[in-house]
Amino acid sequence: MESKTARFTVLMDPRKKQAFETLCASQDLTPSQVVRQLIREYLEAHGVSYLDDSNVVKNPQIKK
Repeated sequence: MESKTARFTVLMDPRKKQAFETLCASQDLTPSQVVRQLIREYLEAHGVSYLDDSNVVKNPQIKK
C-alpha cells in the first residue's frame, strides 16, 4: 500500500457520475476504490511500474 496519497480530480457528466456511484454502491465499493483499481490495471497493461522509479514514464507521448 502506498504511504502517501494525492488527489486526482475528474470532470464528468453528472448523469454518468450518478450511474457510476450507484453501480459502485451496489457492489459495496467506493468510487475511489474502483478508480484506483482501474488505474492499476491500466498501468499494468502498458507495462508501467509504479512501485519504484525505474520504469515510471516521466514524459509519455500521448497517442491519439
